[in-house]
Amino acid sequence: MKLKKCFKLSWNILIHSKLRSWLTIIGIIIGIAAVVSIVSISQGAQQQLEERLGSLGADILTISPGASRSFGPVSGFNGPLDRESSSSSSDEQENLTSKDILVLKNLDNIQYVMGQVSGKADMTYLSKTASVSVTGVDESVWKDVTSDEVDSGRFLVQSDSFSVVLGGKLVENTFENKIPLNSKITIEGKSFKVVGILTDGNGVYMPLDVARTVLEDVGNEEFSSISVKIENVEIANETVGLIEQKLMFSRGILNEKDMDFSVSNPAEMQATIQETTQTMSLFLGAIAAISLLVGAIGIANTMFTSVLEKTKEIGIMKAIGAKNKDVLFIFLFNSGLIGLVGGIGGVILGVFGSALIGYWSSTLSGSATRMFGNTALTPELLIGSLLFSILIGMIAGAIPAYRASKLNPVDALRYQ
Repeated sequence: MKLKKCFKLSWNILIHSKLRSWLTIIGIIIGIAAVVSIVSISQGAQQQLEERLGSLGADILTISPGASRSFGPVSGFNGPLDRESSSSSSDEQENLTSKDILVLKNLDNIQYVMGQVSGKADMTYLSKTASVSVTGVDESVWKDVTSDEVDSGRFLVQSDSFSVVLGGKLVENTFENKIPLNSKITIEGKSFKVVGILTDGNGVYMPLDVARTVLEDVGNEEFSSISVKIENVEIANETVGLIEQKLMFSRGILNEKDMDFSVSNPAEMQATIQETTQTMSLFLGAIAAISLLVGAIGIANTMFTSVLEKTKEIGIMKAIGAKNKDVLFIFLFNSGLIGLVGGIGGVILGVFGSALIGYWSSTLSGSATRMFGNTALTPELLIGSLLFSILIGMIAGAIPAYRASKLNPVDALRYQ
């Protein structure tokens, strides 16, 4: 018997199957849909996370006052690294000073060092006033240290005095895209010219000396944080250790538990968060795999029952010349078709399900929830899920098909 004939008989068996077979197909549809939805959402979240982690700049370390206890939010979720939530500091902590910058500039693997001050201030444009985050930067090295990119205009330069660069999110969200380049704004009663707008960011950047006059409680030699750009990211952990060692010595600290500063390492943070995301993806994938396992058991049960119901027909086919391999192929194709139909339905349902979950997640508040707002439906995922569904069907139907092929035609014809 030709394979084409075997396939046609298998298709007829599927078309005329009882409700039990279609319930089995529904089980496969649910399992494949769960796999497609979970994997696409997990891959989308991982891609979004990698993009946001990339904006941190793996070659940029940040030294902040206060002893670090845990990682804070990642840039892109709630703005830049949240210093208040990422570090736990005591009442006796000392701010960073120009002396610390001099110490850092003499260390190996360090390319640029920039101290900065930050705080809140009232910004007014036309008739609207808002409290914004103001950061004073060293305009001579800022563009070399920051991972931000300019959307329009330029970075600050040394000749700038009362000039500012605005974060893209500040312009877009707070002032509703109504601040054009070269316009005048007022911060704490002082007039500034907008010379640049960043693609991201939610604050105002101005020269360091000017920021000291705008912000309250900022000393002339103190810094809110120090950014360090390193040359070789591969030895970032060693550089962090060297920075901690030299600053402890410079600040007269003998024990690590008495450290009054912290050093954040984006490269280490990236590795930690990516590992967590991959673990989560594996966990969710395992849950989806359970659905597929249940579907495979359903296929096996359906095929065993189908063999019993069609025992007499198998005897008739063998009596008129059908070989064992012909019967084997008929039932293998039948189980494979169950997997194919279930796979097609599962892929379609999974595409709609992932889109629905992504839309629902993107509308909710909270950075952790919005992270699942992106999905990654790749051709490899869809085709792979479909082929996997067919493979599951054929594996589950292999034993029943083999038993059907070994039936004795005389016993099969006597079967009631």
